[in-house]
Amino acid sequence: MSDTTVAAPSRQIEIPHLIAAQAGDESAFRALTQPLQRELHVHCYRMLGSLADADDALQETLLRAWKQLDRFEPRAPFRAWIYRIATNVCLTLLAQRSRRGEVLPTDYLAARVEGLQQGAEPMYLDPYPDRLLDELVPAVPGPEPTAEEHEGVELAFVAAVQLRPPRQRAALLLRDVLGYTTAEVAGMLETSVVGINSVLQRARATLERERIAGRVSRGHAPAAAEFEQALVRRLIEAWHAVDVPAIVSVLTEDALLTMPPLPDRYVGREAIGIFFATVPAGGRLDRFRLIPTRANRQPAVAVYLRSRESTDADFLAWAVILLGIRAGEVYEIATFQSPQLFARFNLPQRLSQ
Repeated sequence: MSDTTVAAPSRQIEIPHLIAAQAGDESAFRALTQPLQRELHVHCYRMLGSLADADDALQETLLRAWKQLDRFEPRAPFRAWIYRIATNVCLTLLAQRSRRGEVLPTDYLAARVEGLQQGAEPMYLDPYPDRLLDELVPAVPGPEPTAEEHEGVELAFVAAVQLRPPRQRAALLLRDVLGYTTAEVAGMLETSVVGINSVLQRARATLERERIAGRVSRGHAPAAAEFEQALVRRLIEAWHAVDVPAIVSVLTEDALLTMPPLPDRYVGREAIGIFFATVPAGGRLDRFRLIPTRANRQPAVAVYLRSRESTDADFLAWAVILLGIRAGEVYEIATFQSPQLFARFNLPQRLSQ
């Protein structure tokens, strides 16, 4: 994330936009909110785990902010005010999701077990393209970015946050990721400082117990960019060569392969090797083409599948695979079989021969 001094408009620039927007000037409102929209979208993504839901939450946030702008007084930062709106929009969406009976992820980072683990609940989680994260620039004076804010878009973190009840989730993100004070978070969530401290204590204690038990771990330990790129190239070359042993050779002994929202899990080199030899297109890895990309500040590959058995057929968008790296090897593979994601990554839907 960029330093807060980069491209951060001054308070003097913000106030004229605010005055004009409160007088009904829509262009001034756009100028006021545009620099904040990407970070608000990321916040909604962390809260909801879904790109589409984050889109809806951002639009609803902007609509509510426009309608309520006459109530805002510039004694407090505009950024905190609109984060309060965004957080409450997300809490409303989560409540609606619960009433509809939608299942939230509960064990994406479950303890490793041998072989294929079935019976887990489906998980609703999308990868977040790095090309969109690169647009993040803090736009108005606010809390300094914390280390957690840099790491808070990694897939393991976003998935782990989904394990918490909605208000615990909101408090954790506002306090531990965005760096707002406990008093500010209490104001945003309309409760007391004592209440927020209690919520944070429970949330942090639960996450720590899950880390100790092995159910929550950091999904990626960043290495030098050149090293990560070389590792991804090795994986792609092995796949294109239909060389399953070479694929397995880049994995840790306890590597985990998941396919959200499916509950299936393959744990360990042997199980993952069997998977690659038998499951994707019946083990026909030659029917795929992979190109490198990035998501959630992690290396990733976009996977295309040949549309027909014919060797002259085009390859169509099929899945995005995120890779977690530890000690120079791949130990987490999360496969999102969702062709509609490719537009988010600015990737074509079709590759020609």
